[in-house]
Amino acid sequence: MNMMSPLKPNANDIVTTAKSRYTTKSYDVTRRINDVDVQVIRELLRFSPSSTNAQPWHFILASTQEGKERIAKSTDGVYIFNRAKIVDASHVVVFAARNEIDEEYLQHILKIEEDDNRFVADPQMLREQMHGARSMFVNMHKDAGDLDAWTQAQTYLNIGQFMLGVAALGIDATPMEGVDLGILDAEFGLKEKGFRSLVVVSLGYRAADDFNAALPKSRLSEAEIITEI
Repeated sequence: MNMMSPLKPNANDIVTTAKSRYTTKSYDVTRRINDVDVQVIRELLRFSPSSTNAQPWHFILASTQEGKERIAKSTDGVYIFNRAKIVDASHVVVFAARNEIDEEYLQHILKIEEDDNRFVADPQMLREQMHGARSMFVNMHKDAGDLDAWTQAQTYLNIGQFMLGVAALGIDATPMEGVDLGILDAEFGLKEKGFRSLVVVSLGYRAADDFNAALPKSRLSEAEIITEI
C-alpha cells in the first residue's frame, strides 16, 4: 500500500520555490515580517535535521533595530558592504555551532527525547541504543580531531533547510559569511557559552531596486553534477 504523508507538498511547488529564491542584495526598510511568520521561522530553526539528532547549534534572532545594529558591528572594516543588508532587513539570524559535545550535553538531549516519548516501546533498551549510537559518532569525530567540522556541517544542514523554508513563506533572505565572526562571538559572548558563530542570515522583503531579483538563475548542468547509476 502506498502510504502518503498528509503533509506531502506538491513537488512542483518545491522546485518553483527553489528556483525563485535568490540572495537579496537590498531590502525594503518599510516592510516587516509579521508575527505569525516569525513564529514559523522559529519552528524552522528548531526542526531542522541533524546527524543523530545532536542539534549542535544556537541561534540569535534580532527583531529590533538595536539587535540588528549589534550584529552589524561585524561588518565594520572590510565587510562594510554587508552592513545595509543587516540593518535594513526585517529580522536577522546568527547561526552558531557548538564547540564541544560532552556527556552532560548528550544526557540532556537524551532526557528531552525521553520526555518527548521517543522511547515508549522499550524505554531502557531504546534509550541505551540511542545514547550509544550518538556517543559513537561524537567520539569518532573527537578521535579524528574534526568535531568542529562535524558540528559546523550539522549547522549548515539547518541553514539549507531554513533558506528553502523562508522562501516558501515568500520571505527573502541573504546568507552571509562576509562578517567578522570574532566580533560576533565577542558581542554575544558565544565562546563563553560554548559556541562559535558561522553565518548571518538577513530576512525581509526585497527593495524595488534590488538588481539581483531580475537576474536569471545560473547553475551547472545536470550532466556535470549528477551521475546516475
